[in-house]
Amino acid sequence: MIEAVLFDFGGVLTSSPFEAFAAYEAEAGLPPDTIRRLNATNPDNNAWARMERREVDEAGFCDLFEAEAAALGLVVDARRVLAGLRGEVRPVVVEALRRCSERLRTALLTNNVMPMAEAAALGQGGDAASIVDLFDVVVESSVVGCRKPEQRFYELACEQLGVVPEACVFLDDLGVNLKPARAMGMTTIKVADPDDAIAELVAAVGFPLG
Repeated sequence: MIEAVLFDFGGVLTSSPFEAFAAYEAEAGLPPDTIRRLNATNPDNNAWARMERREVDEAGFCDLFEAEAAALGLVVDARRVLAGLRGEVRPVVVEALRRCSERLRTALLTNNVMPMAEAAALGQGGDAASIVDLFDVVVESSVVGCRKPEQRFYELACEQLGVVPEACVFLDDLGVNLKPARAMGMTTIKVADPDDAIAELVAAVGFPLG
């Protein structure tokens, strides 16, 4: 029986940052999927991973990320890439979260570059604050020092929720993040089309979400 629903943030509750990355690549004349390629190279210790664990600050990330691009013969504006992380809220998914929170435990599992509380204090939180309030548990890579797809990240969520992995449904837009959760026993849903994902979630939890 499902006791908890775990949500990713960007690409699930908001539009995918990869949409913004693709627009930047087109604007800058970069090969398609340049950002994905850079993020997939040495994924555990590259600039992106180190920033999400808060091992480097924004300036350090920019230097490292641009150096990684240069190693591939590319010129990338890392600050422009970071700007693409701010997506548009998906009301249909937020409503599904709201319905889930009325009956089940809920958690937000997000790889981020700045703690949400800090972003809010700086006036950079956008719509995130009202969404975060719906969750029982929030696990942020920039706070806990590990990140998806590291198994410890999922373990922390289960420990804080007080549930076993087999009692969880996890939604993420990246297969690489779903794989370890599925191996632990979670029901996983890959979010491409939000309506399709919600239909899968309804089937998993057994009650309407709209």
